[in-house]
Amino acid sequence: MAKDEQLQVLSMLDAAKTQFYHFTAVVISGMGFFTDSYDLFCISLVTKLLGRIYYHVEGSAKPGSLPPNVAAAVNGVALCGTLAGQLFFGWLGDKLGRKGAYGITLMLMVGCSIGSGLSFGSSPTSVIATLCFFRFWLGFGIGGDYPLSATIMSEYANKKTRGAFIAAVFAMQGFGILAGGMVAIVVSSIFRAVYHADPYSVDPIGSTVPQADYVWRIILMFGAVPAALTFYSRMKMPETPRYTALVAKDQNKARQDMAKVLNVEMKEQQEVAHAQPQNNRSSKFALFSKKFLKRHGLHLLGTASTWFLLDIAYYSQNLFQKDIFSAVGWLPSASSMSALDELYKIARAQTLIALCGTVPGYWVTVFLIDHIGRFAIQLIGFFFMTAFMFLLAIPYHHWTRPENNIGFIVIYGLTFFFANFGPNSTTFVVPAEIFPARFRSTCHGISAAAGKAGAIIGAFGFLYASQNQDKSKTDAGYPPGIGMRNSLIVLGVISILGFFFTFLVPESKGKSLEEMSRENEDEGDDQVQPNRVEVTV
Repeated sequence: MAKDEQLQVLSMLDAAKTQFYHFTAVVISGMGFFTDSYDLFCISLVTKLLGRIYYHVEGSAKPGSLPPNVAAAVNGVALCGTLAGQLFFGWLGDKLGRKGAYGITLMLMVGCSIGSGLSFGSSPTSVIATLCFFRFWLGFGIGGDYPLSATIMSEYANKKTRGAFIAAVFAMQGFGILAGGMVAIVVSSIFRAVYHADPYSVDPIGSTVPQADYVWRIILMFGAVPAALTFYSRMKMPETPRYTALVAKDQNKARQDMAKVLNVEMKEQQEVAHAQPQNNRSSKFALFSKKFLKRHGLHLLGTASTWFLLDIAYYSQNLFQKDIFSAVGWLPSASSMSALDELYKIARAQTLIALCGTVPGYWVTVFLIDHIGRFAIQLIGFFFMTAFMFLLAIPYHHWTRPENNIGFIVIYGLTFFFANFGPNSTTFVVPAEIFPARFRSTCHGISAAAGKAGAIIGAFGFLYASQNQDKSKTDAGYPPGIGMRNSLIVLGVISILGFFFTFLVPESKGKSLEEMSRENEDEGDDQVQPNRVEVTV
């Protein structure tokens, strides 16, 4: 395929006007992130309910709670599956094409969301084992959506609005969080109205009605519905023209695919080169080769390290909001509520935080990312995450007083706002823009997997670290930790590190994918440009 013909295909993609297909692709590609955030939101509610249903201790002053190892497994197994899925499907997306692997991830998400609400047996062990099995494979499917969705959106978008469209795919997480909150509130409200129960302190057994066992299953299984609705549309999406032109080397097919979905004028070629054999790649450098590391090594370190550090802080906060709310007294004590009352009140509190802090942060990023750039947004986000973490942690005892609860919640909500108007969005966008097409999905998968490794550390570490330093005040089965105050200080320090590692990541605002990845340079040219950062605010 002549290089000038290839460049013509790419330049048409960069110049194509924003049109209806771009918005359709956001919804289709974003359903994986909807399911991801829906599951993440709901599992923190479900763990409280599971503890009451399956781990009640006769005569205990406190409602049942999941033992430490069980809580860690339920919270962490989906993250482990996500990490594995990001690496596997990232690699597969570069080998088979973006479209080839895309349907598999959605089928996994739909099937395993339904499976999460099933049980092979009624004992605590069998219920938890079934839940963990399906949650691992749910995570595996969700993990595949990270590199594939980001890469598909980046390769279809034009260079002027590319950042906004990739960020909009990720911002579907916000709708997933809100949907999770609304489903939990509605389901718990219905069951509360039909099946009245006294608080635990009045009736320890009766406070958890038998029908509560249906509640958590319905909530988890509902996550399959939106994903299933987009399955047909996802299967009809053509391969991205950039992959077809640059990796599969089939310019004719790339033109046909562009004509299907984008309103661009396709000029007829007198001679169309057919797909060339894959051994054309032999002249190009391989992943992790010396030349790759010179050109992209620091960039990959930057995208992976910042995502890793962000997710330690972000998932610590997200998974254990209920514990933070309880610690500062914003939620009543568990013994003063029935099981369904507790579910309802936690869901309401988390939905309020999402509505006021989390969701607006996503969409502010969508609107500003192509104006002030990825680099500036990431620095702003890490800076304010650090500032607000320390503002919560240093005068922590001040915030635990009842009259100061509202102030605590406002500042806590702002940490979520600046995570999403900040690194939680940009760490997803940038890896889809700065690497060559033949490595793009793999490198995004590696960066995302580094993030999930941080999430696993956050999920497991915060669970233990945030326990009270006084052994008599820890949750059942846990050793004393460093306390909530010191845990928040640690998260602040982690955010500082993320701020400085951001300087390894280049600015991609307004540049074509090929310009960022140096895709069109002569492969024989070994001259390496230094890593540099351009900031436009």
